[in-house]
Amino acid sequence: MDLPVSIVTKRLPHASEDVKVYYPVVTQLPNLNVQSTINYAIITTLNKILVERSFYDKDLVELLAYFELKNNQRGILSLNLIVYSFTGGAHGMTTIKSLTFDTKTGKQYELKDLFKKGSDYEKKLSDIINQRIKDWNIQLLEPFTEIRSDQDFYIADTSLVIYFQLYEITAYVWGFPYFPIPIKDLADIINPDGPLDRMMAFT
Repeated sequence: MDLPVSIVTKRLPHASEDVKVYYPVVTQLPNLNVQSTINYAIITTLNKILVERSFYDKDLVELLAYFELKNNQRGILSLNLIVYSFTGGAHGMTTIKSLTFDTKTGKQYELKDLFKKGSDYEKKLSDIINQRIKDWNIQLLEPFTEIRSDQDFYIADTSLVIYFQLYEITAYVWGFPYFPIPIKDLADIINPDGPLDRMMAFT
């Protein structure tokens, strides 16, 4: 069984005490090229979010960036990068971006990589989400039709979690709409060479 990878938390220096940026660094992988590939993807994605959340703007009042590990087993690392910033106004804004890697090869998975080619995974996931929206009586900004082909996701043990950014489908008060979907419910369409198949052993 693949052991969890070692993660070290580092902080990005900033002159203001109200700006705190914590980010993960993968260490001690046997393949340094894979380790570098994963860490480069993490820092590149984080920087894009920091730009979006006004890290480099003079009007920035407060910013907090941190991460959450969602899966670190069976050679699959899935994590969330979370950045909250406040530049004035009624409230701050938060962005969450998830990254999922094969820790042996450094491959970063997109949503489409999780499923068989031609499986129409967007429709299956969208149907499940639509039902959850009805069951949970989630108030939408406009009728939900279908997820994006590159919809935000992460893997958490035996579930695939699809989620939406603030204001993407709901008002701010609803926060981030998360939709955990048991992997076993997707067994007929998952890619046998993808990360979900590896996690099936836990279901």
